[in-house]
Amino acid sequence: MKQDWWKEAVVYQVYPQSFCDTNHDGIGDFNGIRSKLDYLKELGVNLIWINPCYQSPMVDNGYDISDYYQVNPMFGTNEDLDALIQEAKEKGIGVLLDLVVNDCSDEHPWFQKAVQDPESEEADYFIFKTTEDGQPPNNWRSNFGGPAWTQVPDGRWYLHTFDKRQPDFNWENPDLREKLYNMVNWWMDKGIAGFRVDAITFIKKDLTFASVPTPDGSLYQIENYQNYPGIGEFLTELRDRTYGKRNAMTVAEAVGVSMDYFPDYAGENGYFSMIFDFNWYDMKGEADKSSKEAVHRWRQKMFDSQEQISSLGCWSGGVLESHDEPRGINKFLEPKDQSRTSAACLGTIYFFLPGTPFIYQGQELGMTNSVWNSIEDFKDVMVHNRYRECVENGGDTEALLQELREYSRDNGRTPIQWDDSEYAGFSDTEPWIPVNPNYPQINAAAQQGDPSSVLSYYKKLVALRRDPKWKEVFSEGKFIPQREAEDYLIAYRRVLEDKTAGIFCNFTGKAQTVRVSEEVEEILLNNCDNLEQEAGTLTMAPYQAVVLSLK
Repeated sequence: MKQDWWKEAVVYQVYPQSFCDTNHDGIGDFNGIRSKLDYLKELGVNLIWINPCYQSPMVDNGYDISDYYQVNPMFGTNEDLDALIQEAKEKGIGVLLDLVVNDCSDEHPWFQKAVQDPESEEADYFIFKTTEDGQPPNNWRSNFGGPAWTQVPDGRWYLHTFDKRQPDFNWENPDLREKLYNMVNWWMDKGIAGFRVDAITFIKKDLTFASVPTPDGSLYQIENYQNYPGIGEFLTELRDRTYGKRNAMTVAEAVGVSMDYFPDYAGENGYFSMIFDFNWYDMKGEADKSSKEAVHRWRQKMFDSQEQISSLGCWSGGVLESHDEPRGINKFLEPKDQSRTSAACLGTIYFFLPGTPFIYQGQELGMTNSVWNSIEDFKDVMVHNRYRECVENGGDTEALLQELREYSRDNGRTPIQWDDSEYAGFSDTEPWIPVNPNYPQINAAAQQGDPSSVLSYYKKLVALRRDPKWKEVFSEGKFIPQREAEDYLIAYRRVLEDKTAGIFCNFTGKAQTVRVSEEVEEILLNNCDNLEQEAGTLTMAPYQAVVLSLK
């Protein structure tokens, strides 16, 4: 394969707990993923990214790893995963695994030994501090709420960027780094296609560990230390010692990386093949997401980001939703505007931007946020930490609950809806997290044979993105945004030599007339039954999206 093969890939993200259960315990497993490989092949994707599946107490849904070399028995065995990797490869689908190396579980043997013996080699694999007054070493706040420090019985404090049961590694220790590199190479030897790299911008710390004054005396959000100076040395070494020696794809979750540093992370000789572009990832803060002002702001953020990334010669991963986010149809559309047509329009908007498109499981069905009646319904540790903090501080718990219903990560973690049988065909027993009540209406079985379904449209999206005639236009072509377009219109062109693809999306519930300066040669994709054309104009139905070959 050519070195940048991943530029022409389409990736499907699998959250294994919620994908397909074959051993009747209400939890998805490797054999469940294997059973759906033909579904994924028919969808057209050529890569699947599997969220953490390593040994873990599952405090943070698998991101707290207690053994990097063993898979979690709830998903199956190492041999089951090997079989999945091999069978997927035979079907033309590569497997990406999650790489989590900022922190591990407090049940990892290294941390257990570090707590038991302050003089052990493992004690320096983590960040321990001792204070004279017995108080936390500084005022840093964990991303999951509360102090970023937890005390062990002998009085030492250890640092955790996330939950207290996820101690951070000390990347300053070369012996630790060597062990991590050995682990990465061990997994690469199994024939995986690469990694999605988790929370990687946190691995370099401010070694002064100084407190930061805050106006109200509150804790200082530790995420302000993302991409800390000096991190490049670690990331260069990680790349050169592991996946950089192989024809692998790596996509990093690199929140906090500004455009100034984008080339370091995802340029021609970057630390990774790509990083996710989160600059237009949601419409938070918009009182009415359907207003022309909100759509305009979102369009400008998208275009600004894509133009900058392209001008820098960098590559990004394009996403609408993930396991860490609510459903895309809820993030970008008001309830009155959510439909099969608008879901297809939303998919079209991002699918042909520069970068590699990612589809999150269930997105191709138009799955929506679920229903959460009380705090007990939620499973996410971050939700419960925030709620506890709110109670302790005398906050408005009902207001917080309303926010969580809309933005909780659990919205993206409900079981994928395969059919209208009990538990949505995900399992024959009660799942680990409740199925969305709308599964009788939204499910794969109902959409499979329906040419007007969201699933059928996503198959067309993937087919066009990977079409031999057009794939280089979408992977290599110039990105030309139509900034002065009509209100509610999100339009851009991809141009390579004598080929031009025009993407036109009417992102509103009203019909509108759109100006097109070029001659329309062919309609490559259309989420509606027809398209009204006159000389120089298109009349687009509400939430209509088209991809046109332009002359």
